[in-house]
Order: sequence, then C-alpha cells, then structure tokens
Amino acid sequence: MKPQATLAIPSASSSAAPASGWSAMTLGELVLLGAIWGASFMFMRVAAPAFGPLALVELRLALGAVVLLPFLWSVRSQLNLRLLGALAVIGIINSALPFTLFAWAATFAPAGIGAICNALAVLFTALAATAFFGERLNAARWFALALGLLGVALLASKRIDGVNVPAAVAAGTTAAALYGVGANLVRKYLAGTLPSAAVAAATLSAAALFIAPAAVFAWPATMPGATAWAAVVALGVVCTGFAFVLFYRLIGKIGAARAVMVTYLVPLFGVGWSWLLLDEPVTLAMAGAAALILGSIALSRR
Repeated sequence: MKPQATLAIPSASSSAAPASGWSAMTLGELVLLGAIWGASFMFMRVAAPAFGPLALVELRLALGAVVLLPFLWSVRSQLNLRLLGALAVIGIINSALPFTLFAWAATFAPAGIGAICNALAVLFTALAATAFFGERLNAARWFALALGLLGVALLASKRIDGVNVPAAVAAGTTAAALYGVGANLVRKYLAGTLPSAAVAAATLSAAALFIAPAAVFAWPATMPGATAWAAVVALGVVCTGFAFVLFYRLIGKIGAARAVMVTYLVPLFGVGWSWLLLDEPVTLAMAGAAALILGSIALSRR
C-alpha cells in the first residue's frame, strides 16, 4: 500500500518530506492513486484465472520494475552486496509473497475481498513495529486491531455459491500482514540508503527474479486472450510502476502521514470498480467488513 505496497511503502528518506498545503491538484492525485490501486484488484480478477497466480505476478513485477528502473539506475554506484541482500529479502516479503497471495485469491474469489483485506496492512504495520522497534500499542490501538479483525471475521462469514470465501480472506489477511512486516523492514534496514523510488525498483526486480523459475514452470499451456493480457499490462505498468511514482510524488508534496490516507480510498474503489465493470455483487457483509476495517484504521491513526 499502505497503503502498503501493493500498496507502497515509503522509506525513511521520503517519510520525513515536509508537507505542503493541500491543493485541488494534490487532492485529485490522491483520489487518482486510490482509483488506480483499487483497480489493481479488478485487473487481477480478470487476469489471474487465465495466467495463474505465479505467471501473473511475474509479469506484474517485471513490468513495474521496468517502469521504475531509471530511478535505480541513477543510484547504481551506491549499491553493494549487503544492500542488495537486504533489498532482495524485502522484495520477497513485501512484493513477491503478498502479490502471489492476492493473485491466488483472485483466481476464484471476488476482487472486492482482496481490496478490503489489503487495508489491514496499516494495522499490521503498527503491530509489527512492536517487534522491530519496541513500540507499544496503547489500549486504543489494541481496540482498533480487534475491530479490524472483527471486520475480517465478518468478511469471511460471507456466503457465495462455489467460492471458498474464508480461504480468500485468509490469503488477503496474510498478504496484508506481510506488507506490515515489509514496511518495518524498510524502515529498519533501508532508512537513508536510497531514494524511495529506487528502493521500489530494486525490491520489485528482486521479487521478479525470485518468482521467475516458478512462473516459467507454471506458465499457462494455453495462451491467454487479449483481455487478460491488457489487464496484466495495466496491472504492471499503471497499478504498480506508475502508481509508485505517483505515491512518492504525493509524499514529497504532503508528507507520508497524509499520503497514506489513500488507504481509505482503495477498498472503496476496489469494490466499486468490480461492481461497475465485473458485475460483482456488493453484499451487506462486505460493506460491514469495510466499515469495521476502515474505522479501525481511523481509530489507530488517531
């Protein structure tokens, strides 16, 4: 998003950026980013059944890395083996594994489920900070976490004929937890090392290399159609590469604390796009779960 990374993770070099005042353009960019990241779950739902999760994630990572590669190339002289190792591990935890979990869920479950679960990354980031930095969660944050998990339970209780909803919710929740761990790893091991866009390029590249052997083995026997390919290109180029650039632009303009407010928009757009373009139903359980999870995020951030 964050959002966490699919949503993205700001590194320390960008998180301290001074926040300027809001403007109509800034607000528009924030809404645009929420719309793009929300659409990523719709694109996964379209492409995942045709490509399978591994091939889909490999293409997404590779396309996103290509878009961001100029940022990494500009700081290539700063790279060393230790830094490359940290980038590789974080790329696996923060991109390869959660992307694969979301893509696997998208092969059989509505896109809105993944979009709602993704918002939990904010809560898991705060929880993981207790392990990495010894930060304490006060009573309000523990309550917020419990409220978010209640939303997960409500979402998992949803009934859809022929769909293993609990499995999709479990995959999405695990992916969000990995985003939370990844955010803290970035903060702990990459603070002040590289610009955020370069970190994103490096971690996406490392994740693509990690997934590549399995993706080749799992490549679909039947060539996917034009619609699936268009969804993959949009997912990699727009929802991954361009979205990271836009997110870091927002961090530079209004600061990380304000930029992550896009977290509130992603589930709304994710469910909305899927309802509008894929004709997926919006149930009371989904609406209630989204309200609980987004409410828990608001409480946690207060």
